[in-house]
Amino acid sequence: MPVKQLPLKKEIAYAAGMMGWSIMTNIIIVMLPYFYLPPNNSGLTPLVPQLSVFGAFNILSLIAASGRLFDAIYDPFIAALSDASDNPKGRRIPIMKYAILPAVICCSLVFYPLVKGESTLNAWWLTIVLAGFFISVTTYIIPYNALLAELTHSPDQKVKLSTYQQVGFVLGMIVAALCNNYADLIQEIFKIGDRSQALQYTIIGLSILSGLVMILPILFINEKEYTNARPTHIPLIPAIRNTFRNANFKFYLISDFAYYIALSIISSGLLFFVTVLLGLPDSDGGKFMGIMVLLSLLFYPFINYGSRKFGKKPLVLCAFAILSLIFVAIYFLGRLPFSSSAQMYILVSFASFPLASLGILPNAILADIAQKDTLETGENHEGMFFAVKYLFVKLGQTMGIAVFAMLTVYGKDPGHDYGLRLNGVVGFVLCILALIFFSQFKESKNAE
Repeated sequence: MPVKQLPLKKEIAYAAGMMGWSIMTNIIIVMLPYFYLPPNNSGLTPLVPQLSVFGAFNILSLIAASGRLFDAIYDPFIAALSDASDNPKGRRIPIMKYAILPAVICCSLVFYPLVKGESTLNAWWLTIVLAGFFISVTTYIIPYNALLAELTHSPDQKVKLSTYQQVGFVLGMIVAALCNNYADLIQEIFKIGDRSQALQYTIIGLSILSGLVMILPILFINEKEYTNARPTHIPLIPAIRNTFRNANFKFYLISDFAYYIALSIISSGLLFFVTVLLGLPDSDGGKFMGIMVLLSLLFYPFINYGSRKFGKKPLVLCAFAILSLIFVAIYFLGRLPFSSSAQMYILVSFASFPLASLGILPNAILADIAQKDTLETGENHEGMFFAVKYLFVKLGQTMGIAVFAMLTVYGKDPGHDYGLRLNGVVGFVLCILALIFFSQFKESKNAE
């Protein structure tokens, strides 16, 4: 059956959903290590013990990993449920709406420890509420991203809608990165002396804002008008197995996994890099993140044009190469022959192109892979492709937080910062691996 083309206002509504869950996810990535294991010049109190397990892993890294373990088990089930749904209102949106309230509540509770001080009880509490958050947000993310392949009907449309998605994502990154700036305002306006309390109020407000934005695709898009997908009849395990039979998908998946570990290291370490390596105030973290994101917007028209002219693969490879050099620079932050602010301006300027390219193109590439697979097999299991991708994205984000938290054992404070610098080495290796694996990806001519 012919279906309608998605109009601009509904494309914007769709992208708003990305902004909503981006705010909450980036709050967790950026603020979790800083809130629970803060540097000694932050004005915050450590909330979990800095204990080493097996000589390498600390409690925070294990908590982050355990929360994602629940999520990892849950991902394929929500994808299979969505792919097989015969709901008369659509396969995706009716599921998404049930995720919003639990995600808002759990994101807020992550930053409300049971004990106001260092305690293993906080560690157990964090494990439970993090698992609840990850499971809730997955119930939204998997069906939401599967819609990209179904709402678009050509490669150009996929890149266009993926671009709007990325605008939503980076706006969410900016909002989350300014968390300390909002806390400054709350402290000043309401005369709150406790820094952690100001951050808690901020995060509750941002979580509610996220939930309101996540409602927009549900309110404004009638899924049945713009998609023509049929429920899939492949059982769960064979559906997962089928995605891994796609050689292109495997190369895509490995490179994407390495990239998200590296990206999570940068996000988790941003406030530490700013305050410890460069000696700048924590409120500057949000400022530099905002500049990086705004600069990345300038590349969006070029990426849309370049993906049509040269293909998506060369742009992705170029982005991985630049990002690897940025991690080299992180190792030397504070030691370069420029002022601290100048070092950050240079870093975020060079990071803007990889942020734009690797934000827009991977989802469009995966939508191409999923659509081609549907044409070849006759089964609409786009949700399973995105479930496997986001399983690895979230495992990558978790490993990034875990690696960062683990390396803080080797120094995270002024004058004792070797652990922070080691993140630059790890990130460089990850980006090179991503580049090598994605170089094996075969981009079909009709997807350029």
